[in-house]
Amino acid sequence: MDTIAIQVDEEIAKAYREAEPSEQLKIQQLLNRWLKQTMQRRPLEAIIQDMQAQAQASGLTQGILNEILADE
Repeated sequence: MDTIAIQVDEEIAKAYREAEPSEQLKIQQLLNRWLKQTMQRRPLEAIIQDMQAQAQASGLTQGILNEILADE
């Protein structure tokens, strides 16, 4: 794996920093999968469906996934 920096809202950065290491790992895995899928230029609906399935398998709730996908 390699590390990159991505700008996010202050609220997201704060929540991530304050999250337990296990939750941070889940978020990293989710984002890594999403970025891989996005780079393959798949339809957005297919990406969202895959993310939902992966999030559920990783223990992330629909609410957390919705927050990640929110444009706020």
